[in-house]
Amino acid sequence: MEPLALYIHWPFCASKCPYCDFNSHVRDGVDAARHGRALRRELAHEAARTGRRPLASIFFGGGTPSLMPPEVVADLVADARALFDAAPDIEVTLEANPTSVEIAKLRAFAQAGVNRASLGVQALDTEALRFLGRQHDAGEAIAALEAARAIFPRLSFDMIYARPGQGEAAWRAELRRALALAADHLSLYQLTIEPGTKFSTLFGRGEFTLPEGDAAAALYAATAEEAGAFGLAAYEVSNYARPGAESRHNLQYWRYGDYLGIGAGAHQRVLEPAGMRAARRHRAPEEWLARVERDGHAVVEEEWLTPRDRAREALLMGLRLAEGVELARIEARSGLAFDDCIDAATLRDCVEAGYLEQSPGRLRATGEGLIRLDALLPRLVA
Repeated sequence: MEPLALYIHWPFCASKCPYCDFNSHVRDGVDAARHGRALRRELAHEAARTGRRPLASIFFGGGTPSLMPPEVVADLVADARALFDAAPDIEVTLEANPTSVEIAKLRAFAQAGVNRASLGVQALDTEALRFLGRQHDAGEAIAALEAARAIFPRLSFDMIYARPGQGEAAWRAELRRALALAADHLSLYQLTIEPGTKFSTLFGRGEFTLPEGDAAAALYAATAEEAGAFGLAAYEVSNYARPGAESRHNLQYWRYGDYLGIGAGAHQRVLEPAGMRAARRHRAPEEWLARVERDGHAVVEEEWLTPRDRAREALLMGLRLAEGVELARIEARSGLAFDDCIDAATLRDCVEAGYLEQSPGRLRATGEGLIRLDALLPRLVA
């Protein structure tokens, strides 16, 4: 059987960023030990259903998982290793923010079994960080990158671009500064206005504007150039890495592999003899906790995906990758012939326009196609 990826969600944050629409929550107090026990119980429940399988990666996401006690992380890593057949080089990632409190715990997380850190730097400009609602300043971000570089064999960091008033020259300088400190893996996100966030309200009032169109595209293009100068290539729409430093966990999603997700709001996809089983857990941390303590899990939605659903998801995810999608894999994971998954007229138009390239056994988006991918995909997938 193919290896699994395991996602573990810690839904709590010290504060809610104004741009964030993730399943994250601010609470005055969190019983971390109790929450950790529930995560372990839900993991055991899923392992019993899935059976003993190879395990390629573990990813602690959130929320802010670096707020977790290191001993909870250690217990979960140990449980996962005991319940599954962990790869000898298993990738164990933990997201962290560059605050002094969280950075002081990095060495303990490494001792708990984490071997890859993902830092939410977002910017190296203190004024921009204040606008983004982050709790660290530029100096703390730099110190965090330096500290993490010394502790973990693998390191990634996030940056947000297309911020108000951001110019290309300043963005290039900011990127160079970060890449010089941690040039393994970069995740890049364009600042967008998500419904229900604080920024949605402020943007709607006209309190700030964002670079759009050609201005945003120039910032995106500049990122590829600066990352390339440090040896990082774009292997996915928003991710750059040195060869071999790609996120194995996220590649599992984009290549439409099997993954388990535990914790409040976590999703999962597992291919079984009867088909692809998709599940989602309750989003609210308190209700999730009560359900796990009562039932051993907090699954609130579960369904068997149809072959067409599986083909659609595999294409939607895989075309984000620079390598594109292997047509035989889509057919194997969906049970459908590739020609039955795609709108032939749209595919022909996209190839003629230079947005997609089709070769024997593979379909990939070009650089121009990646920029337009969100608009192309709904028309492309039959």
